[in-house]
Amino acid sequence: MNEELITDWFDAYSDDIYRFLAYYMSTPDVEDLVQEVFIKAINRYDSFKGDSSPKTWLISIARNLAIDEARKKKRQDWRRLIKTYDDQTDVSPEEKQLANETKQQLHQAIAKLKQDYRDVVILRGIEELSVAETAGILKWPDTKVRVTFHRALKALKGKIEEGYHES
Repeated sequence: MNEELITDWFDAYSDDIYRFLAYYMSTPDVEDLVQEVFIKAINRYDSFKGDSSPKTWLISIARNLAIDEARKKKRQDWRRLIKTYDDQTDVSPEEKQLANETKQQLHQAIAKLKQDYRDVVILRGIEELSVAETAGILKWPDTKVRVTFHRALKALKGKIEEGYHES
């Protein structure tokens, strides 16, 4: 049954979907959106052709849902804190503070990128998806993913350097 398969996928991929949505949008309701992704997956299971991995298909649904949510709110506030390492006991408070400041600067720099750059940085750089998986989600040729990712990283480096000079 489709629902049992989707339940297995939820167990396997819900953390990835959560992380993707947390980076992609700024809303306290990420958990609700993760659930909505899987509800849509159940309803649209017939459209899953199997030519991509379930994770790629689910992230495509999540991306489309995020875009829809942004349109509804008529704003694109994509800021979200990057995953923290508060659960690590071997890190000093000073190191945690420095890491949090660095992550905040990185997140702010990502938020300043144009949409295509932001998409590819989140998918390739943060979610660590392959070029093929990223191309499938964005509906781009592999070469566009590679070139855009390279340019996005260069732009991101520039944004980070701007941030250091402003401080």
